[in-house]
Amino acid sequence: MPRYYFDVQEGERFAPDEDGVEFDDLDTAEYEAACTAAEIGRDRLPTGEARDVTVEVRNEHRQRVLTIRVSMEVRRVNPPPEPPLRRRVNSLRGGVNLGGL
Repeated sequence: MPRYYFDVQEGERFAPDEDGVEFDDLDTAEYEAACTAAEIGRDRLPTGEARDVTVEVRNEHRQRVLTIRVSMEVRRVNPPPEPPLRRRVNSLRGGVNLGGL
């Protein structure tokens, strides 16, 4: 069974895989690498750390056979929009006849 090595890059951190893991084929290794990258990215989000995760997979000859990269970008709207109901009430207070409301 072929052995694959998963080298992980998280922002500035690099962790080479010296041990490797045996998988039936490259498709299975690719699936596991993608799950690993997504999991690392998800775990780092709450701490505000690196949001770019790269997993390079090497084969039993230590040759790179695929690269998985997961990147997350968060964009906040500033200032945050007002809730729709509040906006509607505020505009109604601005001179619109509420008809007895």
